[in-house]
Amino acid sequence: MLYKFGLEAFNGSIIALATNRYDFDASTRKTTAITFERLGLLTGLNQAFQCVGSIIIAPLVRRYPTKNVLSAAILVFGLLSAVLLILDASTGGRIRPADWSKTHHEDDYSYYGNYNTNGMIPIYCFTGIAYGMVELIRRIIPRDIVGGNVEKLRCMDALVHMFYEVAGTCGSLCTALVLIPKLGNNFSFIITPILFTCGSMVWYTISDVGYRPNEPAFDKQPTYVKAVAGGFLLFGESIWTGAKIILSSRKFIWLLPGYSFALYGHRYLENSLAPIIAQRYLGNSAWYQIMVAGSNLGELFGAGFIFLFTRLIKTPIPWLRLDALLLLALWFLPSWYPPAGQVKYAWMIFGILIPISFGWAAGDVSVTAYIQASLARVESETKNVSALGSVMAFLYSTYIVIYAVSSPLLGQYVDRVYHQTGGTEGGGDVHGAILNIAGFQFTILAACILIASFVPRGAFSLNPKMLHGEPLNTEVDIEEHAEPSAGRKLMAHKGEKFRVRV
Repeated sequence: MLYKFGLEAFNGSIIALATNRYDFDASTRKTTAITFERLGLLTGLNQAFQCVGSIIIAPLVRRYPTKNVLSAAILVFGLLSAVLLILDASTGGRIRPADWSKTHHEDDYSYYGNYNTNGMIPIYCFTGIAYGMVELIRRIIPRDIVGGNVEKLRCMDALVHMFYEVAGTCGSLCTALVLIPKLGNNFSFIITPILFTCGSMVWYTISDVGYRPNEPAFDKQPTYVKAVAGGFLLFGESIWTGAKIILSSRKFIWLLPGYSFALYGHRYLENSLAPIIAQRYLGNSAWYQIMVAGSNLGELFGAGFIFLFTRLIKTPIPWLRLDALLLLALWFLPSWYPPAGQVKYAWMIFGILIPISFGWAAGDVSVTAYIQASLARVESETKNVSALGSVMAFLYSTYIVIYAVSSPLLGQYVDRVYHQTGGTEGGGDVHGAILNIAGFQFTILAACILIASFVPRGAFSLNPKMLHGEPLNTEVDIEEHAEPSAGRKLMAHKGEKFRVRV
């Protein structure tokens, strides 16, 4: 929770800071604003570097306890976040003066440091590496802990998600309502290095759970550079293996739109669409975090519902259909004309995003548990790489590619429409762009997800009891299906065979 709170403060501040800086640069230099093109590039590259983090962590967890790797990763993340604070302060930046809004125009950000805004991009990219390390373990290790029982997986995934989103909601609201107004978004993430350092210390105190370094002995293992190079090769093999598993079977092909497209829609809504609404509709980039808080709260409710009623809805299909239908609520945005500068309209978006993210989170938890349980039963069919790791790598990489390509292109389109309708000086309007990127884009995503929910055998029922006639609520002896993964090796006790039982 320390990590998530600090992460929300960091991400929210950076996106608001980049939005304001690019607009301010265009205003002072009398040039065309390219704000959301660069913001899309910033977030897209950060997502891409998460893949790099997931690759380089594999050799590390073979040599060192996972809790040490996580502790070091989050500490490095904290140091990288501090780099932006140091850069801003060393170039003349300062904490936002208390009476700034009374003595300066609302679009005056001269208290920012005087550095090239594009310099934020590489720093933000490198923070994605640490983020990718945490995400990889968070999404794969639950199966190693509770086995292949889909009901237990849903409960564990939901419980983790609930704690995660409690911290996320609090972090978003604290950033939007307290930190940015008091410190300015150039210093509002000053708590991030502190929280990440605390999180690093907490992770370091976790038990090793019988960890033993892999054989052969350390001095006979390949160098870390070779291990990382091998990791990239294995990652490519994982993508290929995951693509074959997903695209060659009716049992799994629906996961491409059901997981990757749905995840893309959710991330685009939070990281790209919400900042556009906050800046161009409401005139305050910081209020984007209020909207994200609503999304986080919806995710909390969705995960909580799955945790409480895991036996009532046994497959992800009903949740995918609900997610698809709720995305259509975004059609109100093209015809919505709120007056700028009134925070109550940001709270309106807060309320609207709760049910939308409720549907996504419930679907995400259910689909993730389904993937973990289903792939536990086919691990023996793959060599060199894990079936679960391969499928998750393919699905997540598909989302990364879609987001990394579409976000800057759609951002460029929004900037062009804003410029054509008058820009900063002439009262530019982005409603025409919102019609396409919110209305039509999310309708297409909803249609793809909805159609995908009818692909699995047995999915035409309103609430299917199982898919493809395969019961997933039974225990699975994972060792009989595959070689122990890094996570299971960490849980193996000396002299004992690993066996999953709850």
